[in-house]
Amino acid sequence: MNTPAALPIPAADVKRVSKGFIFPSAAFTIKTRQVRFFRPVEKTPRAGDVIYGVVARIGQHSSLENASGRIHQIHHGTKGIFVFGNRYAPDYFEGLVPEKMMPQVDLLARSGMVGIVITKNSLIKDPTRIKVLGYVCDEQGNILNTVDFPIVKPKTTIKKYPRSPMILVCGTSMNSGKSMAAAACCWALKSLGHNVRACKVTGTASLKDILHMNDAGAEPYADFTYLGHPSTYMLSDPELLDIFNKLDLKYANNPKNFWVVEFADGVIQRETAILLNSLEVRSRIRKLIFCANDAFGAIGGLRSLKEKFDLVPDALSGVCSSSPLLVRELSEFTKIPVFNSAEADIELLSKILLGRRSPGYKTENCEKRTCQSSVR
Repeated sequence: MNTPAALPIPAADVKRVSKGFIFPSAAFTIKTRQVRFFRPVEKTPRAGDVIYGVVARIGQHSSLENASGRIHQIHHGTKGIFVFGNRYAPDYFEGLVPEKMMPQVDLLARSGMVGIVITKNSLIKDPTRIKVLGYVCDEQGNILNTVDFPIVKPKTTIKKYPRSPMILVCGTSMNSGKSMAAAACCWALKSLGHNVRACKVTGTASLKDILHMNDAGAEPYADFTYLGHPSTYMLSDPELLDIFNKLDLKYANNPKNFWVVEFADGVIQRETAILLNSLEVRSRIRKLIFCANDAFGAIGGLRSLKEKFDLVPDALSGVCSSSPLLVRELSEFTKIPVFNSAEADIELLSKILLGRRSPGYKTENCEKRTCQSSVR
């Protein structure tokens, strides 16, 4: 755990946060009662550092998602709490935590995560700009960082087997339909009488996806923000596995339940690839659902899954599954079943999720009764 950065400064440099600010979902682990003071200091930012700021210019994002999932419209002069983080989003921005404090920073996501845009998709607007008023701190001047206040705290680092069967959903890219497919799996399993837990392990802070799974019957549900991470981009291998294992230990201990898990972005994206290459992750896969935008993407994705990870999915879904023509194209290249996540067929999903693994599916199995995880 990181310790708050305390700097010996005069008490006069600690100022009170004005009422009327928006509290975003990127700061999920921080309580609103903790947001009372701020300090305008030149400390080098870290991912998870919480700042107090005001909207200086409206750009791509004209709204903020709060810690309850409500969407607030923002305007020039809107005050809010923001969190430094890194973002990987080919459809939007690549943004990083700046190497030094800046007078203004970019709003990287609607969840309130900020940084400096490095690359931008040409089809979207320039980022919304936030004027930095200072770091959020306690009365002693200790700067708040979301990673220091995790909500998920497993009582053990030992995974006992058997565990909840894991239904893993991944895809070709962001916006390929993974969250909708994960929600369809949650709905089908719940409709069939099973208890379902759901987690999103990687990505950028946004409650929308896990709330969608909750609406479909998953309870409880969580993501990496419950461990204090505003995003998972640029995290180390041990940090990524720590997130996976802590969520596994918290939500997948009962073998009678199902655990539906989503990995953000595509299988060739850094963090997703790291997890799929991990024995600890691969040993937990019971069913693998692969999502794509179109048939050609699905075909290329199947090849990448096989060549890079020796994985064959049990089903295909995503955006392409809603088009009969794309499903017809897919059927000429593979016999792997396709389910329409927009109009889920419970009978088909029952066969996919509750049946045996598809022929040719390969993954390492953990047959031990107990297994030491990488929880730090």
